[in-house]
Amino acid sequence: MTNEEYQEEESVVQTNETPAEQAASQAVPDGQTVSDGQSASDERAASVEQPDAAQHGDDAAAKTTEPAQLDDAAKIERLERQLEELKDQYLRKAADFENFRKRMNREKQEAIEYANTALLLDIIQVMDDFERALKSSEGADNWTVKDFQAFYEGVSMIEKRLSSQLENKWGLKRFDSAGEVFDPNRHEALMVEKSSEVSEEKVAEDLVKGYTLKDRVIRPAKVKVTMPE
Repeated sequence: MTNEEYQEEESVVQTNETPAEQAASQAVPDGQTVSDGQSASDERAASVEQPDAAQHGDDAAAKTTEPAQLDDAAKIERLERQLEELKDQYLRKAADFENFRKRMNREKQEAIEYANTALLLDIIQVMDDFERALKSSEGADNWTVKDFQAFYEGVSMIEKRLSSQLENKWGLKRFDSAGEVFDPNRHEALMVEKSSEVSEEKVAEDLVKGYTLKDRVIRPAKVKVTMPE
């Protein structure tokens, strides 16, 4: 076959290629095979699909975060409600305590002011007795010795009744000091005299009686004291 005949045959083979084969051969650059062109197209398709996958991932993350945010908001609301309830309870307790404190102070003050009510009621009865005794003394200018004796006995009974009531009911006791050894805790010396008949200081006479309240001296006796020479 001559050289001219070979060129003719090659041109005929090239013209017998289908349009699809010609387009494919034109799409593949020089130096690449058909498989290389296919790989490039796959990479372009993958690059197009990657943004869609990323968008789907963001949507899924947003959907996951949204319930968590709702839970946090619900917790905050619940805590705020609990805080308000506790604050209300605290204010109520504080008000109750303040009222209790005021009531206790008021009751304490009343207890101090009226602590002697029962004692004063007993004294009032004695005052009534003295009032009746004074009324009975009207017209004493015409009294006989017998009348004065009856008046004296009546007043003595009032005094004994008062002393007994104070001692038995209230613990107030009058004590005698004559003949006792002088005790500065129980006696107050108003007069002092020396005597050769005593070897130590002794109470010679009660000038004013002393009183104890439940074994505690509340008023020392005013006495006359005899001292050794």
